[in-house]
Amino acid sequence: MGILTRATPRVLEVQLLTGEHATKLIFIPHMGIIPNEAQVPFKLRRVQFPVRFCFAMTINKLQGQSVNHVGIDARSAVFMHGQFYVAISQVTSVHNIKIIWDDHQPNPVTKNIVYPEVLLD
Repeated sequence: MGILTRATPRVLEVQLLTGEHATKLIFIPHMGIIPNEAQVPFKLRRVQFPVRFCFAMTINKLQGQSVNHVGIDARSAVFMHGQFYVAISQVTSVHNIKIIWDDHQPNPVTKNIVYPEVLLD
């Protein structure tokens, strides 16, 4: 997983966010794709970056939406009352929910974070 830091017409500069190479910069060059004559009956050359586009939506923005796929990063405790329910209840199929957690935990658990000072007068 990474974040785009700079783009030129031929190279994407990406900073890695997770894993053993977190914070390192990598460069992704564009690639030329040329199908053979058996695939298309004319000459074609397509240039693209070998990346998969995605987007992120906060739990607050997700409420009221219906989405095909949901991914939840549960490696750090970020959930308050109802957020986990909202995150998983908006997906169209239970088979399209992916959750990542810390592999070092034998029984993955996320904390229910509540800030009492918000609830007090």
